[in-house]
Amino acid sequence: MAHPKRKQSKTRRDKRRTHDKAKLPQLAKCPTTGTVHVYHRAYYVDGDLYYKGKLVVAAN
Repeated sequence: MAHPKRKQSKTRRDKRRTHDKAKLPQLAKCPTTGTVHVYHRAYYVDGDLYYKGKLVVAAN
């Protein structure tokens, strides 16, 4: 198995981890219902399923 010859410094370790931070999701406001939702995702409003401002599945 591979084994490191030298200990990696804290600076090098932290440089590698700079890209591992959590990002906030990109949000959009629906022109039809006015609800805030995540981009490129279907979302429910009062039991109805919407995508891109259009009704996809109506609640029974």
